[in-house]
Amino acid sequence: MSASFTWQVQRFSDLTTTDLYAILALRQAVFVVEQNCPYQDADGSDERAWHLFARSDDGSLVAYARLFAPASAAPYSRIGRVISAGSVRRQGLGRELMRRAIDWCQSQAPTAPIRLGAQTYLRAFYQSFGFVEISEEYLEDGIPHVDMERPA
Repeated sequence: MSASFTWQVQRFSDLTTTDLYAILALRQAVFVVEQNCPYQDADGSDERAWHLFARSDDGSLVAYARLFAPASAAPYSRIGRVISAGSVRRQGLGRELMRRAIDWCQSQAPTAPIRLGAQTYLRAFYQSFGFVEISEEYLEDGIPHVDMERPA
């Protein structure tokens, strides 16, 4: 990665309106428009999540992941909505995003596993971080996915 990025992890209530707009715009640009998958992105979970994101030198939001610490109903951490802008793909930013997401999850609950729902074409990417498949392939909004877990 030749460019430099500014990283932040914030609760929903601490996001500025500018941050929230940029996060939702990036998620919509990739998950809805680029992947041609109309779905309700605002799912009611953002308010309970932590939001990890990177901005480039020009202030553009270029990477994002939604993070959840373990809860009584789910005794594992979760990483979701993992995304990088098309302009920065293939530069290692996705790997840095995942390293930071895993580090955050481990800092919140060192003995808890971490789960995510992966688009199947990204299995090997997540396996490179120690995630293993824990479900059969399934369709989510018409896109093949598999649940994965990284043991504690």
